[in-house]
Amino acid sequence: MSNRRRVRRTLIALSLLLAPLAAGGTVAQEHAAGDEARLANIRQLTFGGENAEAYFSFDGSQIIFQSTREGVPCDQIFRMDLDGSNQQMVSTGDGRTTCAYFYPGGDSILYASTHLGDAACPPPPSFRMGYVWAIYDSFDIFRANPDGSGLTRLTHEPGYDAEATIGPHGRIVFTSVRDGDMEIYSMNGDGSDVRRLTHRQGPDGGPFFSPDGSQIIFRGREIPDGQEYDDYKRLLDEGLWRPTSTEVFVMDADGSNLRQVTDFGSASFAPYWHPDGDRIIFSSNLHDPGGRNFDLFTINLDGTGLEQITFTDVFDGFPMFSPDGTKLIFASNRDAAAEGDTNIFIADWVE
Repeated sequence: MSNRRRVRRTLIALSLLLAPLAAGGTVAQEHAAGDEARLANIRQLTFGGENAEAYFSFDGSQIIFQSTREGVPCDQIFRMDLDGSNQQMVSTGDGRTTCAYFYPGGDSILYASTHLGDAACPPPPSFRMGYVWAIYDSFDIFRANPDGSGLTRLTHEPGYDAEATIGPHGRIVFTSVRDGDMEIYSMNGDGSDVRRLTHRQGPDGGPFFSPDGSQIIFRGREIPDGQEYDDYKRLLDEGLWRPTSTEVFVMDADGSNLRQVTDFGSASFAPYWHPDGDRIIFSSNLHDPGGRNFDLFTINLDGTGLEQITFTDVFDGFPMFSPDGTKLIFASNRDAAAEGDTNIFIADWVE
């Protein structure tokens, strides 16, 4: 999902552009021994800079992710093999990109980019209003060949269009402010047949289809009329969002049957489905509301069975299961060579 960890990280000299990771990666240092029992053989795939939102291809053979690193001043889209090797940039190199995803069949990729607005990186948000994320109105969604060629624009409405992912049927679900609020929409793989799915005040976004394509999981929160909504809308009109309180929701693919999964009063976001379709994994600071210590948790769709998966004192987020459920990929500040580095890790999932 865009709107991610906008605090500028310190880039380190060791970059995978210059020194690709040897096949097999390296095993991350042990954290809180015995706590991360669901994760075995944890391997670090990137080394330095800001790397996040890493997602598997539908056949589980490739990973696509966004990265800011040495020589790349703001997020661009990269592909790599499961061991971290063969990294290649597949976005244009202009503007800022976010939220890349593979199409079913692997013949195309999807991502959002600001490059049509300006080839330069858009300015970071001002923190005069506190901790906020930028909602760049120059973000549009694009389809391209796996190597980045054949770029085709899919969204043409004014305002932010990003956070796009694809279901097994090839339909895209994404976040947009085209109607004046952060809402979830769906469209065909070629950008046609756009449908609005959510209709409430507040920051709904970060959606993913269920494995069978029948449901959508997302983060959001309804904000009723009042001072809090006025503050939210004022920031949004300036292209900003304060992501301090969100919960996980699920709805049917047509937007009906909306129900709430979590209710922690914290920042719970980046939900993803377990392949069984009955559980989800997400990131939350529920043990540190208002803080930046995020861990991964699993929970049943009815809100029962909460289980903590990671136990670091830093950020762990953007989890995704491999299609067969045997692996988990996620982003983390653990084992950072420089303060603030965010890297991609992969682990074997232990049922």
